[in-house]
This record gives sequence, C-alpha cells and structure tokens, in this order.
Amino acid sequence: MARRSRIPATKYPVERRTLDNGLRVVLAPDRSAPVIGVAVVYDVGIRSEPEGRTGFAHLFEHLMFQGSENLEKLAHFRHVQGSGGTFNGSTHLDYTDYFETLPSNALERALFLEADRMRGPRLTEENLRNQVDVVKEEIRVNVLNRPYGGFPWLKLPPVMFDTFPNAHDGYGSFDDLESATVSDAAEFFDRYYACGNAVLSVSGDLDIDGAMELIERHFGDVPARPAPQRPSFAEPDLTAERRESYTDPLAPLPAVAAGWRIPDPVNDFAGYLPYVVLAEVLTDGDASRLVERLVLRDRTVTSVGGYIGFLGEPYEVRDPTAFLLQAHLPPGGDSDKVMRTIDEELDRLATDGLADGELARTQARMATHLLRDTDAVLGRALRMAVLEQQRGEPALLNELPRLVGEVTEAQIREAAAALRPQRRASIEVVPGAGA
Repeated sequence: MARRSRIPATKYPVERRTLDNGLRVVLAPDRSAPVIGVAVVYDVGIRSEPEGRTGFAHLFEHLMFQGSENLEKLAHFRHVQGSGGTFNGSTHLDYTDYFETLPSNALERALFLEADRMRGPRLTEENLRNQVDVVKEEIRVNVLNRPYGGFPWLKLPPVMFDTFPNAHDGYGSFDDLESATVSDAAEFFDRYYACGNAVLSVSGDLDIDGAMELIERHFGDVPARPAPQRPSFAEPDLTAERRESYTDPLAPLPAVAAGWRIPDPVNDFAGYLPYVVLAEVLTDGDASRLVERLVLRDRTVTSVGGYIGFLGEPYEVRDPTAFLLQAHLPPGGDSDKVMRTIDEELDRLATDGLADGELARTQARMATHLLRDTDAVLGRALRMAVLEQQRGEPALLNELPRLVGEVTEAQIREAAAALRPQRRASIEVVPGAGA
C-alpha cells in the first residue's frame, strides 16, 4: 500500500474582526520584513452577472480603477506606485479582488485608497465608454485573435452546464458590453459592493491594535449596506455524456478538454479534496499517469494538463465546479482515442491503486506549491480573504498543506472511479483550414 505523506500545518497567526458596518477584517501579522499585503475581496463574480450583462463583473473591476469619491482618475496608481508598491485586481467566478503590496509604512495609504473606492467609484459616461473599449480589446487579444482563445474556460461551461450563471461567457459579448449604462454600473455597485459583502485582509509587518485603529478610521464610516441574498447556482449532474466541437481558424493543431462535476468544495471539502490531489497524480510532471502514457509512451498528445475549476483555483471556488483535463494533439490526432486512453488510466488507477511512493511524491509537491503561494504576504492576504468570504475560516490557509497530505490512496481510487464517461462533458478544437 502506498504510504501517506505526513505534512505539518503552518502557523501563521490569524485575527478576525467585524466592523459595525458589516465589513469583515482578517489580519495576519508577520514582522519578518517591512512589507504588507492588502486585499479587499467582494462577493461578486462572473456567476453573479445578470442576463444581458455578460462580462459586467470584469468590466466593473476596470471601473474601480477609474477614480473614486475623493480621487481623480489614475490617482490610485500614482499613490501606490509613489510609495514603492504594486497593485492590481482580478475577476473570478465567485469573487472580485483588489490588492496592493507596499512598504509597511504605507499601510494607511493603502487603507485610505481602498476605503475611498468602497464608498463609491467615479462612475461617469466617459469612464464607462473608455473601459468598455479596453475590455473589448482584451477579448480581441485574449480570445478572438489568439489560437485556442477561450479554450476551455469559455468553451466548455456551456457544454457542461444548462443555467445562465454557470454556462455564459464571462468575458462578455460586445453587444452586452456596449449596451451597459452608467445607471447599470451604479446599480451593480449598490447591490454587490456593499461593505457587508466584502472582506478586508492585511498580512505582513503590522501591529494588530494599530492596524485596527487605522482600519476603523478609514472604513468605519463607510455606509452600512447588507450583503445581497446569494442565489443558489446548483444544477443537476450529467447523466449522459455531452460532446461538442468547434473550428478555431487560428489553431494549428487539434485539442480536446473534458470535465466532470465533483463534490461541493465548501460544504463537502473532505469529499472534494481527493479530486484536487487526483488531478496532480494524473498530470503533474513526467512521472504522472497521463503524461507518461499519452505524451511519452503513446505519443497521442503533445501536452496534457489537469486542474480543478475553469480558472484553475481549487481553494477559491464554490459549487458547482469541475475536474478538468485538457490535451493538445499532434497533426491528425484522434481525440476519441485520447478519451478512451484517459478512461483506461482512470479504470486502472481505480482498480490497481497507486505505485509505491506515487501519492507521497505528489502530496509533497502540492504542499510545496501551497507554501510558496502563501510565503509572500500578498498571497497570504488574498487566500485568507477568500477563505473568510466563502467559508468564514481564513485559518484554513494553515491547514491546507496538512490536509492535502492526509488524502489517502483509497480516496484517490474512489475519486478516479467516479469519473465515468456518462458524467463527462467535452469540447474538441478542430484546426481551421488556414492553420
């Protein structure tokens, strides 16, 4: 029997507070370097977009950088960079985040900036039209004019899911983006950007009492608005295989991706975690199951990857989500043969189990990645903010390496056995004639 890896938990201190206006605060002091990471996470993402407003969550993320109640356009950029810091924001399926890394003596500056735009971004017709054009250009660069653009994160969900929140194009259609109004943006802000719908996380060189005094000073008078009722995005699992294909005129070679529904990441974490480990067992490194079989031995694919969630965020996603495998094929490659081989390897793993040391090696590598991701103060702040948002448990960050190491071979085999063809959705890329 394969030995189970024994990986210790980390011991980052975590303090949780809630302001009177409903803003949740997570603090993680670390005095080892004079640096801080600040993250504000709002509980709104691609799945929250209303019909007719595809791409709106991402568009609004852009608008949050166009000035705020007391700051003109580009002032946020100037104040962070002038302090020697960096900043950004990003849109995800279930949340949107805004973040900075700064010298610790600039903590108050970062808090002022985030509080000011939490009170209200500068929503003008000029800013809206400008950012619609920016997002449209992103779509052109990243999807429309790029080989395999949107594969599989935009192409597979409408095959796998039936409901609008789960299946629609999160980047957005040009028609929806162009029809957005300032009134739409103001309504979106009022609904989702309430302090009761947000988490502020600060990690690094800070004193708890001093940081809370600054947080109260800048966020305490942000008007209280409750979090909106979060709808259920649940839908039934597949009972029959779904397959579709499309022609990509820019793709030089065929590709295929497949997805299976997996347990709820929040409410059934123990049932979910084996799939996270299984993805690595199958595809991480030359010794992994599918790389060794498909790439090195059979040479039926040129590359293969496996991950959880359409944006590859196993610890920052809610239900429903998916276990994904994707592969690029050589000229004339046979995607049916690739899928049959994947089924064979899953059956073999479920029946015969793991080789000696295979699981421990995988778990050690996964723990290394987890530790690296949270070594930097910003990585720690971001992960804690999302864990607080989705689970009310930011200290789970400390337990993740240990929990990964406690997944057993029996759980891996059970997970592999559950990935049946009748529960699978797949999308195939057919190279265009001009490729």
